[in-house]
Amino acid sequence: MKKLLVLLLAVFSLSTFAQEKISEGVITMKQTISSDDATVQAQLDMIGQMTSTTYFKKGKSRAEVSNQMSGDITVIINQVSEEMLMLMDGPMGKVYGKKSTNLTEEQLEKVTVTESDETKTILGYECKRYDLVVKDQGVESIIKFFMTDAIEVPTQQTALYGGKLKGMPMYMEMEMNQMGMAMTMKFEVTEVRKESVDDSKFDMTIPEGYKENNMILGN
Repeated sequence: MKKLLVLLLAVFSLSTFAQEKISEGVITMKQTISSDDATVQAQLDMIGQMTSTTYFKKGKSRAEVSNQMSGDITVIINQVSEEMLMLMDGPMGKVYGKKSTNLTEEQLEKVTVTESDETKTILGYECKRYDLVVKDQGVESIIKFFMTDAIEVPTQQTALYGGKLKGMPMYMEMEMNQMGMAMTMKFEVTEVRKESVDDSKFDMTIPEGYKENNMILGN
């Protein structure tokens, strides 16, 4: 259960900037998880609503989230070098995983994306709906995205789905079922700030004391 949640987590006053193209700044997102299983829901209630912060600049991003179950998680993506680094400091100790975001044909075949005519305005940004289905190791995940192309930031979603999604997901809703247990995860951008971000935020040097464990990335 903990590993599943970690993998899924391991993931914006705006009127002034609405629909303006933004390539550098900071995004804030809230995340909630629910389940139809009472026991699982009781565990999720202990976590409560989570907030993540994403820094982005010129094809690079750094997402940070912290909660009592998984500890501190940082994901850094470099769109140019096609690399993703995840750092975790929690129950498993200090571990990291690194992988290429350049997916194989076999991996891409597990992902199906359908573009919808439905749109939604979120924080002043017009967003288009995409429905994505991922089938992997007996688990089917159904994800609804509302994307805007006005914010230029590489995310785990756009990086890991082989370019089948374009833009920034302002809202995501994921439904998944594993061993008969249904779960729903919702992610929604609450603030976008256009501001300068220091290049050091995207440094992929492994911090001292971290041990390699690519299992945290599903490798």
